[in-house]
Amino acid sequence: MTRLLIVGPQGSGKGTQGVRIADAFGVPAISTGDVFRAAVADGSDLGSQVKAIIEAGDLVSDELTSAVVRDRLSQADAAGGFLLDGYPRNLTQVMHLEEFLEGRGEELDAVIELSVPRDESIARLTLRAQEQGRTDDTEAVIANRLAIYERETAPILGVYGARGIVVQIDGVGSLDEITARIVAALDARGVKRTAAA
Repeated sequence: MTRLLIVGPQGSGKGTQGVRIADAFGVPAISTGDVFRAAVADGSDLGSQVKAIIEAGDLVSDELTSAVVRDRLSQADAAGGFLLDGYPRNLTQVMHLEEFLEGRGEELDAVIELSVPRDESIARLTLRAQEQGRTDDTEAVIANRLAIYERETAPILGVYGARGIVVQIDGVGSLDEITARIVAALDARGVKRTAAA
């Protein structure tokens, strides 16, 4: 059983690294964006609620986000562990996740924090916006997203840090270098790979 969470500001590469680490440890990478899209696609009650909120341009509530993630974590492929990306994103969601895991007699093995300097995140996101022709991703919009991360998500690291399960990784370097750093740090913590991996 390998239960991981990857945390980092926008532009830190956590989505890419999350998939790589999940593959390396033989568990599914579960990102909130993918979970929302899947819930909407399958037309479930939860999916219909998510669809209506997203179409209205609103943020999905903590309660509904947690319900959708709980549903995803209850699926068979996550029985042997998982890597969460983008959830929990604030202290309320941390509480929801803790309650769910405790109910199953489980806990997170490690929280991977990808550390990237703010100016590096902004540079990466600005470049990505130019490459993808995303004119709405201005420097001001990007700076605002980073401010939300610093205000809402960074505090969850305090909770997990107090438990001694945060592994801080330098998020600057090539994809392979960063993946190797994460794998080495998890190995050093004794995080076990799922047998099928």
